[in-house]
Amino acid sequence: MPSWSVVVPAKRLAVAKTRLQPLTGLPGGDHAALVLALLADTVSAALACARVGSVVVVTDEPRAADLVRGLGARTVPDVPDRGLNPALEHGAAQAGGDAVAALSSDLPALRPAELDAALAAAAGAVRGFVADAQGTGTTLLTAVGAPLRPRFGRNSAVAHRDDGAVPLTGDWPGLLRDVDTPDDLRAAVALGAGPRTTGLLRGSPTLAVHLGAAR
Repeated sequence: MPSWSVVVPAKRLAVAKTRLQPLTGLPGGDHAALVLALLADTVSAALACARVGSVVVVTDEPRAADLVRGLGARTVPDVPDRGLNPALEHGAAQAGGDAVAALSSDLPALRPAELDAALAAAAGAVRGFVADAQGTGTTLLTAVGAPLRPRFGRNSAVAHRDDGAVPLTGDWPGLLRDVDTPDDLRAAVALGAGPRTTGLLRGSPTLAVHLGAAR
C-alpha cells in the first residue's frame, strides 16, 4: 500500500473564493473565516486518511499556513508564484515520494474513508483524476512513479483525461463536492460538512438559515 503525499493549494485570502462573497457579505458573514474553515476541514480529512503519509500545503497566506501547521500539515511557499498548476508542481516536488496527489482545498464534506478509497483506486493507475460533481472540474489528481502534470482550470477534467490521466469513480460524494458558489456550499452542508465549517455556520444564524444548515 503506497504512502501518499497530498498537496493542497491555498490562495491568499484576498483573492480566494470570490464567488462566495454574495453569501459572506450577508450579516454575520466572514469571508476569510469561511475560506479557512473549508481549508481546515479538507486538510483534517486528508491527514486522517490511512493511506496519506503527509500533507503539504502550498501557500503564501500567513493565516492559512498557521492554521494547517496547527493541524499537522507541512507548508511550503508558492515560490513560482505563477498560478495554480506551477504551485502544485512545486508542492509535488517538495513533497517527494512515488505516490503524489493534488487535492482541492475546498472539500468541507470530505470523509477520510472516501479519500482512502479514491487513493486505493488510484494506486493502479500511473496518473488518475476524480472529476467534481458537475463532471467538468477536478478535485483530485494522482500520480504514481510519474510527474503529476496538473491541468487545473476551466474544464480540467477533460484536460486531465486528454493528457492521459485515468478517470476514477466511486461512492465518494464528499470528494466530488468542492465549493465555489453558495449553491455548492449548500450541497456540501447537506452532505454533512466538517466541524470547522459547521461550527462557523452555527455561529452565524443568518448564514445557517440561508444555507439550510442545522442549528
